[in-house]
Amino acid sequence: MRLAVMQGRLLPPCDGCFQCFPRKHWRAEFSLAADAGLDAIEWIYDSPGESDNPLGSDDGLAEMLRQSEKCNIAVVSVCADYFMECPLVKAGPAEQEERTNKLLWLLDRCKLAGIRRVVLPFVDNSKIDGDAEEAQVVEVLRRVLGPAEKANVELHLETSLDPKRFASLLAKLPHPYLKANYDSGNSASLGYDVRDELAAYGGRIGSVHIKDRIRGGGTVPLGTGNANIPLLLSQLFRLGYKGDFVMQIARGDAGKELHWIRHNRELVTSHLQAAGFAFGANQ
Repeated sequence: MRLAVMQGRLLPPCDGCFQCFPRKHWRAEFSLAADAGLDAIEWIYDSPGESDNPLGSDDGLAEMLRQSEKCNIAVVSVCADYFMECPLVKAGPAEQEERTNKLLWLLDRCKLAGIRRVVLPFVDNSKIDGDAEEAQVVEVLRRVLGPAEKANVELHLETSLDPKRFASLLAKLPHPYLKANYDSGNSASLGYDVRDELAAYGGRIGSVHIKDRIRGGGTVPLGTGNANIPLLLSQLFRLGYKGDFVMQIARGDAGKELHWIRHNRELVTSHLQAAGFAFGANQ
């Protein structure tokens, strides 16, 4: 179990983007994460930054591993925002084949990097609309789950589906390498009840994104939106959850990222401890 931060949150916004791969300064984030008392970084693989992403080259992977070992900051997960811009749904046969092959390539790169999970987003531009798109997702996942297992890389689905619909999708794919990513902010924005969600598919949750959002709105600082973080964590503890927690929090003042992440790490750690998790910095 680790407390991680989404890549880029320890640096000023890159090219004015709220979340993207920090092309020029990704190396600096390892030491910053260590200074913040964290255990890990969730890496971002997106389309705008793919040419500069070290996941794409053997030299880059070697540099990632050097920085990880030097600073004792793990990289065990990738947030595959590439598939927000190039979704695995809403695509014709040729596009879907190309994007599926891209996912298979990413799994191979993760294997080489020692990365153990890929979070696949099916929200916003890549959300699943209707039965036909759900069938499309199931078809792609059935094709890639064998290679994922061979690579020892889990696939964690982040969706905007309601609890029953998400549970139904997961039930169609009872593979040990397919799990749910629970995003507290997205669920709050959609008006879902954490008790209903965890009752529906809590046993399949493999990773958690910690953030806060206003119902129907965007990301806000923890404790100022509609996400009930204490309830979520207490429910996860009762379920025996043993996965990672990744802070995907709202940004603070530019230039004060390290202070802001330290503040939020303390806040999240206090919530984890209150819920029953034996959790502290660098557990």
